[in-house]
Amino acid sequence: MAKDFTIRFTLKTVEGFEPLCDFYLGNDPVMALSVFSELEGNDEVSESDLLQVDLVESHDSLPFDVKIKHCSLPEMGRGCCFIAKEIFKHRNLGQGG
Repeated sequence: MAKDFTIRFTLKTVEGFEPLCDFYLGNDPVMALSVFSELEGNDEVSESDLLQVDLVESHDSLPFDVKIKHCSLPEMGRGCCFIAKEIFKHRNLGQGG
């Protein structure tokens, strides 16, 4: 069974949470959990939360949320920069996390 990991940022709308962007992390669960754990955010759920970040694990293209955090817009911006840097390091320099 093929596994892939994605970090997905979503925005709360009247319809529910809708995807804003996905970062494909590959199939290394250690790297995926390491990157997600470094992201800023809150594990507590609140009705006032407007932005969410999910660690999504896909098995044969079927997605499952592994972990969820809620974040602010500045936290989301820093998270996007951090994820891009970590993906670059992992893919080009052979370094994880």
